[in-house]
Amino acid sequence: MPFIGNQPALSYTSFAKQDFTTSATTSYTLDQPVANANELALFINFVRQEPTTAYTASGTSLTLTSATSASDDMYCVFLGKAVQTVNPPNGSVGTAQLDSSLDFSSKTITLASNMTNTPAFLVYKTSNQDIAEGTETKVTWSSEAIDTDNAFASDKFTVPSGKAGKYFFSGLIQTSSVDQSEYQYGFLIFYKNGSRVFQQLFDFRNNNSRTIPITFSYLIDLAVSDYIEVYITLGTSGTNQRINGDGTYVATWFSGHKLIT
Repeated sequence: MPFIGNQPALSYTSFAKQDFTTSATTSYTLDQPVANANELALFINFVRQEPTTAYTASGTSLTLTSATSASDDMYCVFLGKAVQTVNPPNGSVGTAQLDSSLDFSSKTITLASNMTNTPAFLVYKTSNQDIAEGTETKVTWSSEAIDTDNAFASDKFTVPSGKAGKYFFSGLIQTSSVDQSEYQYGFLIFYKNGSRVFQQLFDFRNNNSRTIPITFSYLIDLAVSDYIEVYITLGTSGTNQRINGDGTYVATWFSGHKLIT
């Protein structure tokens, strides 16, 4: 037979029924709370009683207008409590069914493993690193502020098992010329598995500066065991350049994290 509404999870349902042990009283306790007498069908000696006239009900309290006796047969049917299991169909709950404001302060939300921005790391330098003019040099990192999966070691980030995906990297390298008054050029290079995959040119000519901060960012798709390293090339008319590091403040840093996709 056709019906309107959700398909019940159980094929047969029935209303909850409560039998009472009667005595010479007007007060009884219900097994289930109700809002009012209209949510009950009360029978005394198999005769249905009129709600609000023969009895009142609120919560788990049932009050009769006239007291029963120990020989009376009394039971009720909870009209507002059907014994069944009904779940909304798959895909039927949308944003329209949600409250405009959801309070999760007393709840715990567990995200799927692919819905977190980890692995994530932040490393930085605490001392200077001198490099030769025009020489492509790997940047070394002396300290870790964040390393959620212990995936950063030996100056490189390696994708852990089960963590393949798209990664976003960014950083700042504070550089300075040791023996000349100004820079000529610079290259920031990303290496993946020992081969360059990204190169960024910085042209400092006519800048008249000995200290240049190099900022960078890069998005890349990585597989398990892929590793990323940062290299730099600095050129001046002199012979020595420097990547600045400081034990008091963070001058040079490198960070990265997996994106939620």
